[in-house]
Amino acid sequence: MYYRLNGVTQRLTGAPATAYNPQGLRPNVPPVSTPVIFAAPTKVASQTVGQVEYLGANRVQDMQKIFQKADGVPVHLKRGLIDKLLYRTTMGLTVGGTIYCLVALYLASQPSNK
Repeated sequence: MYYRLNGVTQRLTGAPATAYNPQGLRPNVPPVSTPVIFAAPTKVASQTVGQVEYLGANRVQDMQKIFQKADGVPVHLKRGLIDKLLYRTTMGLTVGGTIYCLVALYLASQPSNK
């Protein structure tokens, strides 16, 4: 005998010997395609013979030149002032958060005066 969970009583009840189909997984239902969300129309690969169209300029080679340059600067600081500001802000918040946690732990460990 097969069993299934009753949704009302939350107990196991008898079930017919058929395949289990959870909600949302119904057989023989054709998938519905999602609407196109890009501004530019897409092309099928068979329509573009030898020609590839990108939405923006390919900057991978420029970034590789910047990041692979052997100048002794860590990779997370290679792009200049913005990277330095982000790094220092992150380190400051990390150190400040650590100090705050230690102070909170110290205050929580002290007995209360009544």
